Amino acid sequence: MMELLDYFDGKRLLDKHGIKSVESRYVSSAQDAVAFAAASPIVLKLISGKALHKSKAGLVKLDLKGPDISKAYSELVSKGRLLKPYRIIAQKMAKNGVEIIIGGRTDEQFGKLILIGLGGIYVNIFKDFALRVCPIKQEDAQEMIDQLKSRDIVTFGGKNRKILVKLLMDVNSLLVENRSISELDLNPVVARADGYVAVDIRMLMQ
Repeated sequence: MMELLDYFDGKRLLDKHGIKSVESRYVSSAQDAVAFAAASPIVLKLISGKALHKSKAGLVKLDLKGPDISKAYSELVSKGRLLKPYRIIAQKMAKNGVEIIIGGRTDEQFGKLILIGLGGIYVNIFKDFALRVCPIKQEDAQEMIDQLKSRDIVTFGGKNRKILVKLLMDVNSLLVENRSISELDLNPVVARADGYVAVDIRMLMQ
């Protein structure tokens, strides 16, 4: 039986392997969320095992400031009544960039697989991704990026190519060293010319 790993347990695993993720915190009230935001725009998300596709279910509220935070929090609480148990997480808004997906899963025949592709809402539209069997080498990571039709977009013309190669190698280590991970979904990872940050973390454990 597979179990959805708590968001912050997943975040700690990413930290351990040097994978950067956005500043986040569970909040239990609108006041909590406002305090977390301070002067920065934030995102509110409802996390529940009964709603794995948060955006489609209207469980993600973006670019919130001031009174919009309390309103969005109340809306999520209303939706959460049908999705118990649930928690609400606040995150700092990631800087603008290109959304990519980094993922992995356990295949009965091949074992651990790793994936990179154009992410966000485009992952199911363009289906532009590359897949390899773990463990991968640095050359494999480079080939995966080169295989993408969107390689010039996601690497900003090659400016962050080394950064994405290292990200793939770090995720490879995460998957290889944590055999209990059945599925890993970092979507989106917001890539920029000078770096990246994982915005959404989903791990299923077996």
